[in-house]
Amino acid sequence: MKIISMHLKTIQTPIATEISTFKKKFRAHVKSDFPLLDKMTNDLCKKPGKCIRPMFVFLTAGMYGGITEKTHRGAILIELLHTATLIHDDVVDDATHRRNNFSIKAIWKNKAAVLLGDYLFAQSLFISAKNKDYDLLEIVAGASKKMVQGELLQIAQTHNLDIKEDVYLEIIRQKTAVLIATCFVIGACTTQATSLQIEKMYSIGEKVGMVFQIKDDLLDYGGKKTGKSLGIDLKEKIITLPLIYALQQAPAQDRQYISNVIEKHQKQPEKLAEVATFIENFGGIAYAEKMMKKYYEEAIAVLQSLKIKNSIYKEALYALIQYTIQRP
Repeated sequence: MKIISMHLKTIQTPIATEISTFKKKFRAHVKSDFPLLDKMTNDLCKKPGKCIRPMFVFLTAGMYGGITEKTHRGAILIELLHTATLIHDDVVDDATHRRNNFSIKAIWKNKAAVLLGDYLFAQSLFISAKNKDYDLLEIVAGASKKMVQGELLQIAQTHNLDIKEDVYLEIIRQKTAVLIATCFVIGACTTQATSLQIEKMYSIGEKVGMVFQIKDDLLDYGGKKTGKSLGIDLKEKIITLPLIYALQQAPAQDRQYISNVIEKHQKQPEKLAEVATFIENFGGIAYAEKMMKKYYEEAIAVLQSLKIKNSIYKEALYALIQYTIQRP
């Protein structure tokens, strides 16, 4: 399969018009007549993301025959849900920055941030009900439920240095992979795709979501090489796959020492560097990369099995999936 580009703007080429229209519609849907709320949503729209999730929606719909107004509404539902969860996550995590900018929580404080997230959820319900998109509403509501369960499961495992790999995988499946799988399903459901085709798209999306989260976990240990702060998860005592594997492989003495560092000194930069070195030395990075590649190859295998030929949308979707594993 021909790769279009690893640059997002080039990958967007088949849906450039749709993405441009989507951004305008999203801004219109979050606008409010209430002055304070309108100011908050304006701040929100000044810091747009990469639109990766709407891209999955549009490319899937394009692949299966056409992007419609319902596809646009589905993409907006996904982005409202995603944005609301990010705002709430920043409150839960006490995060002051998002995408290299101050978070909504940092600017407007916790109460206003929670209410803004609630407003975005309410808007998604309103849009669905107004347009009688009950099928999309059911899909998005199901995803929301699983995402909350995933976050709660992660909270329950915080500080647990004995967390098992299968528990970690279930956490990221629910809190991250489900939403990306929903993007693929929403795109397919707004076309004439069959039930079997929709099932395949969910499978692809879930595997891509697993890739996406494992990549995020790897970036957490990238330090200066990625331009990101080292050990953001560790500071919150969130244990992810690279550390889980390294702890399993290390001798008892090393494991005990690193466990003590994480419990008592996890916010000290020099100690975080020690943990990163420990993870590297005991194969945690290599193992996480191996697992990420496994999910990536499974997603690509399903995509390649689809009986869709000469589709620019399929080629762009392939490139976007590649982007998830190679993104900086």
